[in-house]
Amino acid sequence: MKVDVLLGLQWGDEGKGKVVDVLTPRYDIVARFQGGPNAGHTLEFEGKKYVLRSIPSGIFQHGQINIIGNGVVLDPVLFAEEAEALISNGIDLKHTLKISKKAHLIMPTHRLLDAAQEKLKGDSKIGTTGKGIGPTYTDKIGRNGLRVGDIFHGFDERYKAAKMRHINLLNALGETPDITEIEKKWLEAIEYLKQYEIIDSEIVVNRYLTEGKKILCEGAQGSMLDVDFGSYPFVTSSNTVCAGACTGLGIAPNKIGEVYGIFKAYCTRVGSGPFPTELHDEIGAKIRDIGHEYGAVTGRERRCGWIDLVALRYTIMLNGVTQLIMMKSDVLDGFKTVKACNAYRINGTVTKDFPYDIEHDIEPIYDEMEGWNVDMTSMTSAEQFPEQFKNYIAYLEQELNVPITIVSVGPDRMQTIDMRNNK
Repeated sequence: MKVDVLLGLQWGDEGKGKVVDVLTPRYDIVARFQGGPNAGHTLEFEGKKYVLRSIPSGIFQHGQINIIGNGVVLDPVLFAEEAEALISNGIDLKHTLKISKKAHLIMPTHRLLDAAQEKLKGDSKIGTTGKGIGPTYTDKIGRNGLRVGDIFHGFDERYKAAKMRHINLLNALGETPDITEIEKKWLEAIEYLKQYEIIDSEIVVNRYLTEGKKILCEGAQGSMLDVDFGSYPFVTSSNTVCAGACTGLGIAPNKIGEVYGIFKAYCTRVGSGPFPTELHDEIGAKIRDIGHEYGAVTGRERRCGWIDLVALRYTIMLNGVTQLIMMKSDVLDGFKTVKACNAYRINGTVTKDFPYDIEHDIEPIYDEMEGWNVDMTSMTSAEQFPEQFKNYIAYLEQELNVPITIVSVGPDRMQTIDMRNNK
């Protein structure tokens, strides 16, 4: 048995939460493999809207097991708030959620360090969410991290040592914080965390595989934010590509099956960093308004632009994508023409290869197509799609050389069309 992996192909916010929710009935287990509460996955169904930050998006369907993997960084306070909100909505979380012992804990001082370091960068700031993600991963790589499993083994000593190291760093940055109140709340959340099943996730996940269980691995953010392959340094602190599922869950590469790559029919980005197809005009503003492009966790306005096929080909290659899922197609319903960046012009040379540096001297070269100019939000079959939208799908499949198997035409889980059953 192999695991399937679902991840974003752009700069995050592609709609992964909704797709995980839709696909979950096909699986026995959903496992989140990286990221932290900086990544909000939004789901809408039955007239309600939910935003998940750390808990896998399979939590709403049929009682499947959900696992927070070792590659995730976990803030106990935010986790407790998120968990209690789900429980109050009738989700049997304590019987369906398991947490890896090897997941690293975000401490209150990590958040303070995040803010202080971002402040120090001035105009060169990355645009972090301020959730302490970067400093937590820094401690992990520096072998100074505090893990979930530590709450049962010498916790007090390890926590105090980590806290003092952070306080010294903050003092060196000119900060003298009083953490009394936030620390009290954090320690209470640590006790709350003990109510959940804390597991050796790599052993459990592989045992499920040998038992023939079907597992869906859920990624956070997007491939263009990968710490190695994204638009560095304007990236996150973890590996958001498919390889991250191996390291973030303890799965061997030969256990990877289908790789679902999710992308929007256009492009968005939150925070700082290069964005070759960004639109600074009324079209970009129109996409933002129609698509409600504001961060699920931060509320920050997202930058919008036309779809970038140069970047998409690159992330499809990196991830070994086998199926494409296109989200927010309906946002482009009212456009008479639709554009797609098919190449870059760099210093007079045209290329379709994604370059080392996309921050300077990139001119996107666009293909322009007739828009469909039809409201697709109530459509339930691919047969109902207007001819222009079918042409757009065919164009993307030809350029990306991977089939588009699912198309979303609205935020609700019911507004999802499986192309394999409808072509």
